[in-house]
Amino acid sequence: MLRPDAITLKQLRALSAVAQHGSITRAAEAIRLTPPAVHTQLKQLAANMGAEMLRRGPSGKMEITDEGALVLETIRRVEVELDACMRSVAELRDGRAGLVQLGVVSTGKYFAPRLVATLKQVFPEIKVELVVGNREQTVAALESRQVQLAIMGRPPRFPINHSEPVGPHPHVLIAPPDHWLAKRDRIDPEDLIDETFIAREEGSGTRILMTRFLDRIGEGRIYDMTTMSSNETIKQAVMAGLGIALISQHTVVEELHGGRLVTLDMPGLPIERAWYLLARADVPLSPAARRIRTHISGMKGSFLPQL
Repeated sequence: MLRPDAITLKQLRALSAVAQHGSITRAAEAIRLTPPAVHTQLKQLAANMGAEMLRRGPSGKMEITDEGALVLETIRRVEVELDACMRSVAELRDGRAGLVQLGVVSTGKYFAPRLVATLKQVFPEIKVELVVGNREQTVAALESRQVQLAIMGRPPRFPINHSEPVGPHPHVLIAPPDHWLAKRDRIDPEDLIDETFIAREEGSGTRILMTRFLDRIGEGRIYDMTTMSSNETIKQAVMAGLGIALISQHTVVEELHGGRLVTLDMPGLPIERAWYLLARADVPLSPAARRIRTHISGMKGSFLPQL
């Protein structure tokens, strides 16, 4: 009865050793077994395969049968795969390879692809998978362990996390260049009372920051606010004259350089915040994730857009 599930590495190595050394005795010495043990392994292999692997030649030397030659070729492939597996395991253990999921809030999509490209160049064997969402989605991904690392603004209370600042994150008030406020040297809170503010959706960190800013300067006033679901839509709406917006400076660098948008100057602006790199405090990072975290930390914000 054929028993492929009963074939062991010991049996295969016994056959390989005999083929290499020409006798059971010398094969036993090479693989540090007794000759009877090698003979037993060969006998079990033949029974499991349903064919003899060896025969004694005219000179008395052990010869490989045609069936045995096929098995030897398989043994060589198995050894190659095992060697590759051992190398891969060592790379994973040492952090030289692996998969790292990096969560980034949607505002970070303006620098995250460049960051991932840099990481790919430095760590070609580590695959960094980018997961983009708003603040609530990114926090949820960290909590559910869908991401190992995350980059966002203010760190959340939960899940419990280790966080460190990795670069500045200024927020500016933007308007089209022909807006009447763009011509003012100084803007007072009263000047904003009749303006429409274009804001991100509920749950967005930028929305939270804008709401706090307006609450502070307006002393509880209700401002006209229009919600839009992305920074790109907000930028287009502001350029079209639909309102003004408080937004991450990193999302409008190109538009400010090109003169399609301007920043409005008033006390308290820009709002200086920081980007933080987070990892859960209660879940150990993989070796690869630790290397990625260390490298991002060492970049000191050089991956961020510069105005």
